[in-house]
Amino acid sequence: MITLTKEDGPADLDGVTHLSIGVSWDPTAGSSGGVMGKLRRKTGTDLDLIAVAMQNGEPVRLAGLDSLDPMGNGSVLHSGDNQTGHGDGDDETVTVEFARIPPNITAVVFVAAAYKKGSSFQKARNISFKVYDATGGSSQQVADIWPSLLTQDNGCAVAKAVRAGSSWKLQVINETGKIKQGDEHALMRFAVSK
Repeated sequence: MITLTKEDGPADLDGVTHLSIGVSWDPTAGSSGGVMGKLRRKTGTDLDLIAVAMQNGEPVRLAGLDSLDPMGNGSVLHSGDNQTGHGDGDDETVTVEFARIPPNITAVVFVAAAYKKGSSFQKARNISFKVYDATGGSSQQVADIWPSLLTQDNGCAVAKAVRAGSSWKLQVINETGKIKQGDEHALMRFAVSK
């Protein structure tokens, strides 16, 4: 088992064969009540969890948005797009099976973003990123990462898995920043900067 915090630095993932990262959030009415507040709660806000596979510092595959299995072999799988934040538990999840990741992939950066126009972190509450050791078919939570409620940003670099020889290390990042909405290249540049 691993236990992760940002302050601990990278954690060795020895013995961890499967890792999952999930994002959950609740929709909010924002500052308005009444009919508009109820409508905003009903429609929610769309946050997206994205895994960016890197090859020597360059993004080469994305899991998320409209790509659920970017490697084509199940090594990095996205659960699908939740556009409202409604429901219990994780709203979106990315699962990584390290042994199946192609050898040219040197890192996987996990980013959450209010990527689509009209979405924002300010329209969501209780945003939480959970990291699970999913080895052996069970899921044991090893980290719970909460971004600041004060941020005006629309992106958060959650964590980064880095190949270390024949094994992997995972570092909690939890840094926010601005990503131009709807701009996939801006999203990738944000991931590369982490």
